[in-house]
Parts: sequence; structure tokens; C-alpha cells
Amino acid sequence: MHTRSVILLLACVAVMSACSTRSLKTAAPAPSTEIKSLLWVGNSFFYYNNSMHDHAARLMVASGASGLRNSSATISGSSLKWHDVEAYLRPNGVGSVSISIKEEVSFPTHDKLFDGVMMMDCSQCPVLPQLQPLFHEYIAKHSATARKHGAAPILFMSWAAYGSQMTAKVAAEYIKAGKQNRALVVPAGLAFANAIAERPDLDLYAMDRRHPSLMGTYLAACTVVASVYKTNPVGLTYTAGLPDDVAAFLQRIAWDTSQTFHAKEGRGGL
Repeated sequence: MHTRSVILLLACVAVMSACSTRSLKTAAPAPSTEIKSLLWVGNSFFYYNNSMHDHAARLMVASGASGLRNSSATISGSSLKWHDVEAYLRPNGVGSVSISIKEEVSFPTHDKLFDGVMMMDCSQCPVLPQLQPLFHEYIAKHSATARKHGAAPILFMSWAAYGSQMTAKVAAEYIKAGKQNRALVVPAGLAFANAIAERPDLDLYAMDRRHPSLMGTYLAACTVVASVYKTNPVGLTYTAGLPDDVAAFLQRIAWDTSQTFHAKEGRGGL
């Protein structure tokens, strides 16, 4: 991703959160097929442009959804090997403190912290020979950890850095890992490629040609909405400040890509 420095960002967004008054159970609940609370585990591809999870949450609010929670655990430049998902899912850890806009502090508790854990590796980790074994090793490890805590593993297929020449290779490895771990795959990388093919005038990349521009983040968030929440983003009023016609185009690409992909590859455990 960028710089050698390591930045750990734990950002939580609660969207009209419905919180239980009961304590966490010691036995892990069964994974849910409905995602109401989602932990995003990844790197700067997630946190660019005020964080992708924030845009996904705002899209879902625009759809009329309520009671959703999103938390993002990201490390700059990281691979999945850097992340301690077990620690993120510890009782009374992530999401255990909430501060309202009126500066009111509360300590919410939940039967389980998250329904899903969505993971993204570094952009080239799935395809570089030295890193590919670690990609599959840690997806398997973190998928098992998520399930132990009652959360469904979800894989976020990233886009190819520097353009679309590696899109097919990256996609193939995420599809393989998804099938091996019975995990839903979010085809964001394919949505990027489809959008570029149809509208090359829209720049989905930031200046470094790796990270997403705001349009890229918005397209990826729409793909998450379509894949994870099974919600059609077409027509939603939240546009992240993009021109209406651009937002409408990205919404359509996200939905069409998701529908085509899941019809062919399935939805893992979801």
C-alpha cells in the first residue's frame, strides 16, 4: 500500500445500532446468514477516502436499513499475516465503547461481536509467488477464527494495482480461496475492470495508481452492498458527493457484476 510506516486504525461506525443488554456468551453462537454487524480487516485500500465501511454504511441507511454495525481494523501496507483476528474478536474489545454526537458514553454489549469478518490481503499478495502461499494460509486461519466466534468469513477481492492487467489472476486466487473456505467473495476487482471497460474516462485510481479514488471507493462500497447485504444499490440517494450520473453508473456496475459473479461462483456460506 503506501509508506513503510504502520498505522493501526480501528474505526467504528454504528448505524442506529440495536444493542443487546445481555453479556457475551462463552460459547460461540452459530454463524448467521444475515450480516448485521461486519468487521473489515485489511489495509489502506479500505481506509482511503474516509474509509469504505463508512460509505457502505451510508448506502445501507439510504436503502432504509437499520440496526447495522461496521468496524474497520486496518494496517497501512499490510498483508493478512499482520492481522491478529483472534484479538479483534476478543470479548469486550472492538465496539465495547460508544460515544454519541452529544458526547454521551455508553458500553454496549452484544451476544456476539460480528456476524461477518471481511478480509482483504495486499493487492499483489494473491499472485506473487513468494506471498501466494501466505495469502491462502492466512485466509484459512482467519476464516476458522471467524467461524469459532460465530462470524461468517467474507473475502474482498481487490482490484489490480497499476491497472487491470492482473485482474484475472487476482480474481482466480480469491475465487479459489473462497471455495476452499466456504466464504463469500465480494468481486470488487471485477467491478473495477467492468467499469473501466465501459467508461475509461472515469478514473477509479488515486494518483499512485494503486489506491482508489473516491469513485473507486464508492464503486467498491456499492459492490459490498450488493454482495454482502444482497441490496441493489441502483437508485440509492447516497452518492458520496459524486455527480448523479456517475454514481448511477457505478451503482449499476456494482449490481450487475455482483449478480453475474454470484450466479456463477455461488455465495460460499452465505
